[in-house]
Amino acid sequence: MSGFHLAQFNVATLRHPLEAPESTGFREALDHINALAEASPGFVWRAKGEGFDSALPAEGQDPNYLLNLSVWESAEALAAFVYRTDHRDYVRDRAQWFLPSVGPSFVLWWIPAGELPDGVEGARRLKLLAELGSTSEAFDFRSRFPAPDLAFSADAN
Repeated sequence: MSGFHLAQFNVATLRHPLEAPESTGFREALDHINALAEASPGFVWRAKGEGFDSALPAEGQDPNYLLNLSVWESAEALAAFVYRTDHRDYVRDRAQWFLPSVGPSFVLWWIPAGELPDGVEGARRLKLLAELGSTSEAFDFRSRFPAPDLAFSADAN
């Protein structure tokens, strides 16, 4: 087991307001998908509350702009949830509910186990991925980086 966990941050802009009839399928699945994530092997944490719950945008945040931030024990655990549970259907049908993204909308990075990221850090990592492509600091599923080596990380401090 690594001394690191995988943080993931993703953003999306709804085609229609959350309460619109066109968003019904997405809106009605939120509680189920969140519960499924939380019950998945390897799940550690997800951000909740203002700015992260679809029905409770942060002050000044476009209510159609949705943020998701979570922490997982490994990329494999996150991928299993994303692509091998009911969540896969929502990934497949995302164009039905969300506008196309101009740049990356999903980013991964390693954090020391026990630490929790915030939305500011998630946005910074997403910007880093957009500007530099995949690096060990910000990557995606297609170009994963392994967790840092604990011995190397301890020497860097």
